[in-house]
This record gives sequence, C-alpha cells and structure tokens, in this order.
Amino acid sequence: MKKLIVSDLAAPLIAACATVGPAEPAGGMCSDAQLQQFVGQSATADLGARIQSTSGAKTLQWVAAGSMVTMDFRGDRVRVYLDAQNKVERLSCG
Repeated sequence: MKKLIVSDLAAPLIAACATVGPAEPAGGMCSDAQLQQFVGQSATADLGARIQSTSGAKTLQWVAAGSMVTMDFRGDRVRVYLDAQNKVERLSCG
C-alpha cells in the first residue's frame, strides 16, 4: 500500500515539473526600437496606449518637465519624458 501512495503522489509532482510545448517569451518587456516616432506629439491617453502597445511594456510612466525619477531599472516599463508644452521630448525603456 505504501508503494501505491508514493506512486500516486509522485505522478502529480513529476507532471508539475514537465514543460509542455515551447517556452513562452517573457511578456511585458519594453523595446525602444520604434519609439522615436512619438517624439514631438502631444501627451494624451490615446498616445500613451499607442506607446505602450508599440513598446510592449506593461507599465507606462509619464515624466513631466523638470520632474525627477528614480534610477531603478525595470525592463517592463517605458518612460515618456515631456517638455514644458506637454509634448513628448524623449522615450526610454527601463
């Protein structure tokens, strides 16, 4: 009976460690390859959604002119730096 209990417990544990199909790429990582197209545009919710979609980032952070930001790196974040007229000055991942 112990052997039956061990084998009954072992099967789910082994199955939990198995990988089925190809591994999925890490989602939400930011890519700045196509972000320069947004420079000079006015900051709007629609623009933010397009930036986030284009970059693939999970998080969008608007940075107003003259604001300070932390130096922490987050690969899933895109920062949008704005000028005094609320237009996109530059964008960066991290």
